[in-house]
Amino acid sequence: MNSNKFRLSSAQIIIIGFAGMIALGSILLMLPFATADGKGAGFVEALFTATSASCVTGLVVRDTATYWSPFGQTVILLLIQAGGMGVVTMAIAIFLVSGRKLSLKQRGTMQESISAHHLGGIVRLTGFIIKMTLIFEAVGAILLSFVFCREMGLVKGILYGIFHSVSAFCNAGFDLMGYKGEYCSLTGYAASPVVNITIVLLIVIGGIGFMTWDDVRTRKWQFRRYKMQSKVILITTFWLILLPALYIFFFEFSGVPLKERAFSSLFQSVTLRTAGFNTANLNLISETGLGIMIILMVIGGSPGSTAGGMKTTTFAVLVSTAVSVFRRREHTHFFGRRIEENVVRSGVTVLAMYLFLFLTGGFIISRAEGLPLISCLFETASAVGTVGLSLGLTPNLGVLSRLILIALMYLGRVGGLTLVFAALSGSKGNTSRLPKEKLTIG
Repeated sequence: MNSNKFRLSSAQIIIIGFAGMIALGSILLMLPFATADGKGAGFVEALFTATSASCVTGLVVRDTATYWSPFGQTVILLLIQAGGMGVVTMAIAIFLVSGRKLSLKQRGTMQESISAHHLGGIVRLTGFIIKMTLIFEAVGAILLSFVFCREMGLVKGILYGIFHSVSAFCNAGFDLMGYKGEYCSLTGYAASPVVNITIVLLIVIGGIGFMTWDDVRTRKWQFRRYKMQSKVILITTFWLILLPALYIFFFEFSGVPLKERAFSSLFQSVTLRTAGFNTANLNLISETGLGIMIILMVIGGSPGSTAGGMKTTTFAVLVSTAVSVFRRREHTHFFGRRIEENVVRSGVTVLAMYLFLFLTGGFIISRAEGLPLISCLFETASAVGTVGLSLGLTPNLGVLSRLILIALMYLGRVGGLTLVFAALSGSKGNTSRLPKEKLTIG
């Protein structure tokens, strides 16, 4: 018997790893002592929460602060940490700590997991990722604890600081602030400079990608020397933060004090990129604002990061391709470098997959629940982009709608192309060419 038939590809290892983590998390959350009432969560509730935490989304069907016990909250936090860093990164970190050497196959899987360009130096890069993750989360926890300790006491304040720092860095959006008549999240800290700036920086740093960190570290702050991908990520991220923040500031928060308005505009612009926290009541946002938010949630963060979505690089390639067509250029360009055609095709495929997933999910939920389409599209975009922002619909959805959101969160986190590559693993590409004929477009 040929053992090669049973070897898993890197893509298959990634999707199975996430599925296994979700399954384990669901089992733990169904235990009686995982909930505050000692009865344990139902299967769908446990599965939904485990998926949301593992896929660093933040959508919830039960209030994290009051429904789950300290054990359940700890499970959620561990799932967030593992899901944010990537299940492959966590597994390889355990290998390194135990002193075992990585095989070539394991190195290749790690390379695909963090979107590294080269296999060489992958062990060093893994150590760098783990170290920097812990440093950023520790600094964030300390800063947040200064604020929380004044209100909650020393022990609770520190625990809340740790939880929200990890959740922010991993772009998860889970919080322990609870419900107070309506969805709360961090609305009580809308005017707090420390909370706003700390959370925003954690989200951005976690969302730009591990390879971008490494590029900044090795080339210091010399932007011209950065790799093309890092340049594209940083510039695209900058504009995707600035332009929505300006729109929100001028058109969505009229009547709010200037300081709070500025913080809220920046915070909402950043958190839309798959983080899931909010410092404002989203139900007060206009339909135009919701439409812009949906687009930003689908775009998401950057490849090889703790964020989800179709990724900033995909968006940048699509925009640059459109510009090239308008200018009658044959190829897509960035910083004097040509982008390969297969990258452009992959970008179009990813866009089509994400549009299909969140639109189809929104249509089905709207019909099944009898809810406004724009609200349902907001929830499905939040799920597939692994954002976690909500208009308050998710806790009241039926089983079918919850299962749809579970599937969207999972697909959004592992990535559409990863699933395609996993399904087609082992199949040989067709190199033959069919006769060519013209087709009119536009």
